[in-house]
Amino acid sequence: MQETEQTSSMSQHVHSMSLLRYSLLALIVLASTFGDVYLAKGMKQIGEISPSRWHDLLFAPLNPTVAFGIVLLMIFYLSYLASLSWADLSYIMPATTFGYVLTALLAHFMLGEHIPLTRWIGIFMITVGVGFVTGGPSLTVTPTPEGPTLHLEVHS
Repeated sequence: MQETEQTSSMSQHVHSMSLLRYSLLALIVLASTFGDVYLAKGMKQIGEISPSRWHDLLFAPLNPTVAFGIVLLMIFYLSYLASLSWADLSYIMPATTFGYVLTALLAHFMLGEHIPLTRWIGIFMITVGVGFVTGGPSLTVTPTPEGPTLHLEVHS
């Protein structure tokens, strides 16, 4: 009986989300959202790049706004990699899609984009879906013939 209680206790510990992990998810959302917005803003500053002048893209990172967007997206990528080490992809991707809401708001207020009602409805539906996904465990237990297997690391 004691072994079952310990396994149950460990399982709850493995699946629980700490403040640090919630902070990492927030960093993923913010870095991705602001990175995309700054890339868009910088590319609007550069102007339209035609297929015949594709090589102009090589100089786009020299624009400070584009460069800042790239740095933010690098932060996003590293945070995203870290999150995949402790949670399922099927949890992380939907949980971080709340960035769509922020992207739409920032595109409207920072870039002056008009967002039609149908797009807002779609964004609202995404938000509701995020609520369903984040209500579940962040990591699933892999069943085996011997019973559930927990993957625990001991750090000294």
